[in-house]
Amino acid sequence: MSGAAGSPTPKGFAKPRSSEFYRASCEFGQTCIYELLLAKISLCRYTNIASLIRYLHARVALTVKRNIAAFSTALWLSVTAAALAGTPTFEAQPSPSPSDENSHDLFSYETTYTFSSDFKESKLGHGDSLYDDFSYDHRFLITGKWYFRAGVEYERYDFGGSDNGLPDHLQAASGHLALEYIVKDFPGISIELDPGVYFQDDVTGDAFDIPGKAYVTFPLKKDKIFAVVALGWGIYQDPPVAVGGGIIWLFSDKLRLQAVFPKSALIYQPNDDWDFRITGEANYTSFRTDDVLTTERKLQLHNAIVQYSEDRAGVQVGYSGLKPFKLIAGAGVTFERNFDFFRANQSKRTDPAPYIRVAAEAKF
Repeated sequence: MSGAAGSPTPKGFAKPRSSEFYRASCEFGQTCIYELLLAKISLCRYTNIASLIRYLHARVALTVKRNIAAFSTALWLSVTAAALAGTPTFEAQPSPSPSDENSHDLFSYETTYTFSSDFKESKLGHGDSLYDDFSYDHRFLITGKWYFRAGVEYERYDFGGSDNGLPDHLQAASGHLALEYIVKDFPGISIELDPGVYFQDDVTGDAFDIPGKAYVTFPLKKDKIFAVVALGWGIYQDPPVAVGGGIIWLFSDKLRLQAVFPKSALIYQPNDDWDFRITGEANYTSFRTDDVLTTERKLQLHNAIVQYSEDRAGVQVGYSGLKPFKLIAGAGVTFERNFDFFRANQSKRTDPAPYIRVAAEAKF
């Protein structure tokens, strides 16, 4: 048997029609050709094998078509149901805003008594002083960590001792207007104005002043050492603008140094309830006086400006266990009290004297 072209068809074999052979080769490729060769070798009737192949092919094609139709129907039903149900909406839920870690209401009260001591000029005798201060402020959040702070303050000095013609009291009623950048209840940046009346007895137009202060804190060594640069000013202040500042050094979580003029402290805080301080401070405030007719002839003034100051150092203990209140007690030495009539070039100073202090603060 020869498979060459033009060979006669062997007896007993039906000659396949060219159209059937073409269709089989197209539908089954090389597999059909191999099967035809196998049929020839095994002397099987080709027409029977071809009929069987066409039958199997038809069943397989019908099954595939039915599966495709079923899958298409299911897909169409799913798409139609989703379209009828509408497009699902996803609404972004706002994340909860972080809690404000800074206090909004600030209250403080202080009483400091400096015991009697002599004036350096003996004609003026001796004297003591009692200082009282009350203040309340509220912080208004602007954005982020920026706040606007507004409040009120009343402070008063009362002087006893010899009747020497110096003011027997000085007082001030003022407001607080401040813009601050607050981090963990500490103002790292602040600019403040304290408009009000600073007077002896009579409130007059020329007793009005707008003293202010500003400072900025920035790190020198991250989380360890910080620098503070500050300015203070006032219409009746001498000099009109004064420079302050210093450094804040965090030695550990319990010990830190706040060497910042005009109020400095070395602070030891063993826990959240107690703190112990060694303090130093310089307090300066200017007032409009009435008649100052002293026992010294060279100091006879009317409606004059006096810049009164107390410089002191001492120790202080604070207890914060009664939240939100903090109770404070302190004692030390007032090195000097000074009535400075700088426009008249007259300054009346006292000798050192001990002082005691009680105070209360609240932040909530």
